[in-house]
Amino acid sequence: MDSILGLVRSLLGFLSIAIFARIIIDWLIVGGIMQPNNSLRLAVIRITEPVLAPIRRYARIGTIDLSPMVAILILTFVQSRLV
Repeated sequence: MDSILGLVRSLLGFLSIAIFARIIIDWLIVGGIMQPNNSLRLAVIRITEPVLAPIRRYARIGTIDLSPMVAILILTFVQSRLV
């Protein structure tokens, strides 16, 4: 049972890191440092979109998308409860 909990906690940690990576990559695109069709960006989007899409419906203030912040808070909460 401990190995399953460890695996789930590791996956949640990986997902949190992927969301942070998506934020940084989006900043790099806005800054003109990276191209939007970069293969790394597309891979990170495929990993994070299933988590961010449902949250995005409720976590927007005008044009500001707060879904990454909300997702990381939820993932951190769930990960802390898996002790």
